[in-house]
Amino acid sequence: MDVATASDAELSSLAALEPRYVLGQRLDATTYTDATARIVDWAKRGEFRYVCLSNVHMVMEGWDSAEFREIINAADLITTDGVPLVWCLRSLGVPSAVRVYGPDLTLHVCAAAAQQQLPIGLYGGTAQSLKEFAAYLQSRFPAIEIACSIAPPFRPLTVAEDVAYTKQLAESGARILFVGIGCPKQEIWMSKHRGRLNMPMLGVGAAFDFHAGRVKQAPAWLQAIGLEWLFRLLMEPRRLWRRYAWHNPRFVLFFIGQLLREHKGTSVCQEDSARISTSEPIDKF
Repeated sequence: MDVATASDAELSSLAALEPRYVLGQRLDATTYTDATARIVDWAKRGEFRYVCLSNVHMVMEGWDSAEFREIINAADLITTDGVPLVWCLRSLGVPSAVRVYGPDLTLHVCAAAAQQQLPIGLYGGTAQSLKEFAAYLQSRFPAIEIACSIAPPFRPLTVAEDVAYTKQLAESGARILFVGIGCPKQEIWMSKHRGRLNMPMLGVGAAFDFHAGRVKQAPAWLQAIGLEWLFRLLMEPRRLWRRYAWHNPRFVLFFIGQLLREHKGTSVCQEDSARISTSEPIDKF
């Protein structure tokens, strides 16, 4: 289905998602076409929704904080932003699972927004990075309308600042909002604005900087084999080494444990079913 020209009836007939849980966090087996169609549909309806683009970092942040995991699991859509999570979904019985990568989903949604005349908003980054990202979008999608661009300060906002930014977004005419302030801040921010902004929001992390050319993306072949994290570590070792050294080994260990427990549980169920099916019928008195 071409989301840029899909009818409302086609959008509303999207198949139900079949979720799986990785270390307690929900993952939805979606695609770029499916995710974009859902977001466009919500935008047309003027509905508050939020989309989380999950990777190992997000899963482990949720593992360490039940409160954050609850915020993620309450999202309207949780995509497999990281290749390791695609492998997890496949091992949990979704062989068709594919990656839905934040920077690429951003472009899919922007293409649909431009073609369907849905203004977008940008929240995050710096004033300069937003300017460069906006220029990139306008060169790639000439019809796109960027209704609002806000670069909040790199510190907790005051109540007055948050109220002012929220008012600016609400009155801008934006129908879809891209939030790029990093995990876990962006997911918490989106959740806290439920009922205050009537538009779908996507937590897109570093997508603004990637497309503005400020941060180099890993080569496609490294992404395909699940080593994008290594490339990013080499690019920003001081900022990222603690994250990867702490999260990645624990994720592998804990997920192997999950698979072993689920396999054992399945085996027990199968043995019980076999005993029941082969047992002699009970005499009725």
